[in-house]
Amino acid sequence: MALIDTLESAWYGGGRAPWWTWPLMLLYGGVVRLRGWLYRSGALRSVRLPVPVVVIGNLSVGGTGKTPLTIAVVEALHARGYQPGVVSRGHGGSQREPLLLGEAPDPIQVGDEPCLIHATGVQVAVGRDRPAAARLLLDAGCNVLVADDGLQHYRLARDVEICVIDGVRRFGNRRLLPAGPLREPLSRLQRVDLRVCNGGVAETGEYPMQLRGGEVVALDDGRRQPLASFSSQQVHAVAAIGNPQRFFDSLRAMGIGVIEHAFADHHAFAAADLAFVEDLPVLMTDKDAVKCRQFVQPHWWRVPVHAELPSAFVDALIQRIEASDRH
Repeated sequence: MALIDTLESAWYGGGRAPWWTWPLMLLYGGVVRLRGWLYRSGALRSVRLPVPVVVIGNLSVGGTGKTPLTIAVVEALHARGYQPGVVSRGHGGSQREPLLLGEAPDPIQVGDEPCLIHATGVQVAVGRDRPAAARLLLDAGCNVLVADDGLQHYRLARDVEICVIDGVRRFGNRRLLPAGPLREPLSRLQRVDLRVCNGGVAETGEYPMQLRGGEVVALDDGRRQPLASFSSQQVHAVAAIGNPQRFFDSLRAMGIGVIEHAFADHHAFAAADLAFVEDLPVLMTDKDAVKCRQFVQPHWWRVPVHAELPSAFVDALIQRIEASDRH
């Protein structure tokens, strides 16, 4: 954790990156550029499917809001008459072979984000071989595919690319890993079709997205109450997401006293992780809640959020899908 804190301070806080990150950054940048060139030249081939493919991803590591955006895109496509399906790598899960999620999928096996997306009622397939996983969705009757966190996975050809940007942290110091938070150079933004800014102030050419909540749901029996009911109270706040601070700050903005418990992204929770000394309510993200149902306690609550996007974004997305050759 100390190393992660040091790097994040350099990436986003104006700190100095350790000396050893610079040669690794140059090496990483060379590999990224070579890989991109190999795909663009045709030396490495992408698999093109017979239905439109929408890829959602980001340039920077950590949480930018890809999963809420994926759910919002799926819901928008369904409302327009499509039968969407989501293909995911299944980060944090043990599943290697392509798998179409069935009822009550295990987040330890398939990953937390696919389980969260699947809970909305959409077909989800996971696997390290994304084209093979995507074909399972075709067999299930999907006529448009959404690739969650797939911007850098060029083996699956795409018709629309959506890049999600953290509106507060933006791109940090704008350097590549590990000296900075970028997976690809900023010039990559010029090749994406749509840019979505999560929070903060959207810049020119970006569509604003806001994550809205205001309610909590009990993990044991599903009862609901306003998030504001915890105002002026102290709670344990649990987050194993890319940017836990966003979750903690959102609770403090409601006047809630937060005891922070940040875990690594995709952390596989055990009951001991949440055995806190103080007997206080526990508030967690939806993504974390799917991994805690086997040992749930009555005072544990999830805090769901949904993404709000302008209608112009949906119109632009549909326009690009309809313009694809295979639709």
